[in-house]
Amino acid sequence: MPTNGQRGAPRAIPQLDALPRPLYARSESLGAGSWTPRHRHDWVQFSYAISGVLGVHTDEGSFFAPPQWGIWIPAGLEHEVLTSTRAEMRSLYVRPEVCRWAPTHCRVLEVTPLARELIKRFCALPVQYPEGGSPEERLVQVLLDQLADLTEVGFSLPLPRHARLLALCNELIECPDAEVSLSQWAQRLGTSEKTLMRLFDRETGLSFRSWRQRMRLLSSLRVLEEGVSVTGAALSCGYDSTSAFIAAFKKMFGFTPGELFRQ
Repeated sequence: MPTNGQRGAPRAIPQLDALPRPLYARSESLGAGSWTPRHRHDWVQFSYAISGVLGVHTDEGSFFAPPQWGIWIPAGLEHEVLTSTRAEMRSLYVRPEVCRWAPTHCRVLEVTPLARELIKRFCALPVQYPEGGSPEERLVQVLLDQLADLTEVGFSLPLPRHARLLALCNELIECPDAEVSLSQWAQRLGTSEKTLMRLFDRETGLSFRSWRQRMRLLSSLRVLEEGVSVTGAALSCGYDSTSAFIAAFKKMFGFTPGELFRQ
C-alpha cells in the first residue's frame, strides 16, 4: 500500500532462528520514517507505540495504532512496519503454541493500563528469564492472559484484491482530499454505480463512503502527529468543516484529536 511521508533508513529485523523463551521483548526508539522491509516470521508479534503512530501494511490492508493501541500480527503473515515520525515502540514476539487462542488475522487492540505495566515489567527481564514455575514465568502467563482479553478496534483499512479497484483505492490513499465520486469511479471501470457498490462491499467489507471516511481519518493521524493544526489536518484529508472532522474523529477513535495526542 502506498504511504505518505518520507522514509528514513530501514530498520534491522532481528535474526532469530527461534525464540529463546515463549515470550521475547524488543524495545526501540525509532526515528522519523523508520520502516522494515516486507518480511514474515514463525512467531506472533504484538507491537505498540508508547509515543508515535505505528503502521503495519499487509496484502489484506493497512493497520494503524495511535499511542496506547497495539497491532497483533499472526505468525507467517508477510508485513511491513513503519512510523512516520519519531516513536517509542515495544514489541512482543510470542511462540504460537502459547497463544493458540489468537486469531489468524491482523488486528488492532486497545492496550489496557494493566497490560502496559506488565509489558513494561517484562521488557526489563533478561531474555532467558528463569522457567520452571519461577515468578518471571508466572508474570509471562499473566501477560499472555491479558493480551488474550484486549479489545479489538477498527483502526484498519481493508484493501481490495481486484487489481483495477485497488489502483483506484491507492490513488485516494495518496490524495485523501481528492473529491472523487462513486459515479466517476464507475465510469473509469466501465461499470454501473450499483455494480461497483456491490464489488466494493464484497472486496473490502465496507461501503465506498465508509471506506473513504475511514481512510481519511486514518491519514489524519500522521498529519496531526507532525504538529499540524486540527483545521489543517481536516483540510488535508478532505473535510471542509473542522467541527465535522472532530465529530467523525471522536466517533472512530473515542477521543478528539487533542485528547488522543495528549495521552
